[in-house]
Amino acid sequence: MGRIARTWDLAKASWRVLKADKELLALPVLSLVATIAVAAGFLAPILLTDRGTAIQDPGAVGYALLFLAYVVLAFITIFFNAALVHAANERLSGGDPTLGSAIRGAMLRVGKILPWALVSATVSIVLRAIEERAGVVGRVIGGIAGVAWSLVTFLVLPVLVIEDVGVGDAVRRSGEMFRKTWGENVAAQVGFGLIGFVAMLPAFLLVAAVVAAGGAIAVIGIAAAVVWVLTVAMVMSALSGIFQTSLYRYAAGLGGGDGAFAQGALQAAFAPKPGGGGRYPRGFAG
Repeated sequence: MGRIARTWDLAKASWRVLKADKELLALPVLSLVATIAVAAGFLAPILLTDRGTAIQDPGAVGYALLFLAYVVLAFITIFFNAALVHAANERLSGGDPTLGSAIRGAMLRVGKILPWALVSATVSIVLRAIEERAGVVGRVIGGIAGVAWSLVTFLVLPVLVIEDVGVGDAVRRSGEMFRKTWGENVAAQVGFGLIGFVAMLPAFLLVAAVVAAGGAIAVIGIAAAVVWVLTVAMVMSALSGIFQTSLYRYAAGLGGGDGAFAQGALQAAFAPKPGGGGRYPRGFAG
């Protein structure tokens, strides 16, 4: 419960940053719109034909197109997340980011983002292949490997955006930060998921209520629930990017800029293990 409480403190601090730059909510929205458009572009040719067997046995060309789709979709997600990280870093450095400055910041890192998208897409495809081809054991191994990969690479994007290094160096740097500073606070990432789930509960309850009513009420209720779920998802995505950037900054000893993150919350997030030596990041000692 203590780690969930600390996550709540960090979420509230992230919310204060987001309130100062509400226009940054447009970044997750743009990412979603671009993702839907690109996904539709790849799927439309298949869905509009009668070649149902092509989906089950796409062949070499089909697999190549599938990989290309993975890379493009990964690039879109990473690009807009990079823009969010750039903006959050600017705010935490005492600046005043805008939507334009965020996108320009990501554009400057396209040469780093594309290789990372290739790596991310490749890892995703390999893990999915393991899960699908090795039965229950494959699903277990793929699940564990996927979690480990996401944890070790959690700070790759802030490193790429802020330090402007290559993908290999960014992965190594992210792994070092994870091990040295906040490996014991992995529950904080889970906490954001829990907060998002709780925030979406009213939408689920609304759907359950209106479906029983039926008719136009059900249609309106379901539409309202979908809008609410998407809104929560966009807000949580933005908050997660700010949270991620803040953890990177403190792990790198860069400080908190305008003080949006309360000292107590950050001390909790980077608290040493009971009975162990201090694990505060460089430049931060309570």
